[in-house]
Parts: sequence; C-alpha cells; structure tokens
Amino acid sequence: MKFRTILLFGAPGAGKGTQGKILGTIPNLFHCACGDVFRSLKADSDIGQIFLEYSSRGELVPDETTIELWNEFIHNSTTTHRFHPNTDMLVLDGIPRNVHQAEMLNETLDVKSIFYLRCTKTDSLVERLQRRALKENRLDDANIDVIKARLETYHRETKPVLDFYVKKVVHRINADQSPVKVLFDILKHMVKV
Repeated sequence: MKFRTILLFGAPGAGKGTQGKILGTIPNLFHCACGDVFRSLKADSDIGQIFLEYSSRGELVPDETTIELWNEFIHNSTTTHRFHPNTDMLVLDGIPRNVHQAEMLNETLDVKSIFYLRCTKTDSLVERLQRRALKENRLDDANIDVIKARLETYHRETKPVLDFYVKKVVHRINADQSPVKVLFDILKHMVKV
C-alpha cells in the first residue's frame, strides 16, 4: 500500500516544522518530521551516534540509515494507532532529502502535493535557525559554520528533489511572510488535494 502523502519542502529554517506541527493537529493528517525522529534517538545508541556525527557537520545522514529509521517510525506509529494509513494523509517534513531517497521511497509514497516553502532572504533563514537553536536546544542549529554547511547541502542535494516529482503537484509558497499567511496559502491548495 502506498501512503497518500504531502511533502513540506524547503531550506532549513523555512518553516517546514512549524507548518507540519499545525497541519498534524488536523484530523486525518499525520505529521512526521524526520529531523525530530533523529533528535529523539538516544545519543548513546548506534544510530544516535551516526546522527550526531553527521548533523554536527551539517551533513545528511546516509540514505539507508535515514530510510530504515523512517520506516521503523511509520511502522511503530501504525501499530500504536497514531497513524492510520487507510484514512490519514501523511505530512512529511525533512524527507526525502535527496533524489536517491525519493527513488527509495517511490514505491511507498503517493505524493499528492508538495508545498515548497521558498525563503528568499538567506539572512532570515540563519536568524530563524539560531533562534530555534536557543529555544529548542538544537545544537545542530547553533553554529554558523554548521548552518552554512546545511544550507549548501540543501542547495546541492535536497533542492534537486523538486525535479523528481511532477511539476503539477509542486506549489510554491512564500515563506518570507508570517507563519499564519504561509498556513493560509497551504490550506488554499489542500482543499483541492
């Protein structure tokens, strides 16, 4: 069975997590933030060590590890009845992170819409990430060099994912506006999904 899916897409700090958390409160929408799944790992576990090793450099965790962890999270969410694949739309944030991951998930995801949160002001992204680092104690967002590396990784590896999917499912959303306006723009498109 393929999961009906909405992808929240954009650079680090564009607001994917903010929008995903809000959408996840709507009945029949299940939000999964891959970064949160990684950050919830025990730091002394094997996979936790892998995450810390890569995230501390602003790099992506290897694809096989990422997909394995994601599959485990979805399976656990299904067996604990938090995610109901027959009735829920999956809202993904932070996965797929590159074209190879998109290919690996192609048989699993039925992507209905992609909300591309475009933030044209790099300074705003950096400020958002630094604020988030303080507010949420996210060490991967605290260091300016790591932030720059994450943004470079996004442009080099993640942004090409948009070309993997059919253009008609991609909706460009202005992420420079307030979170409420971003949500409004997303919801306008969602009524058609």
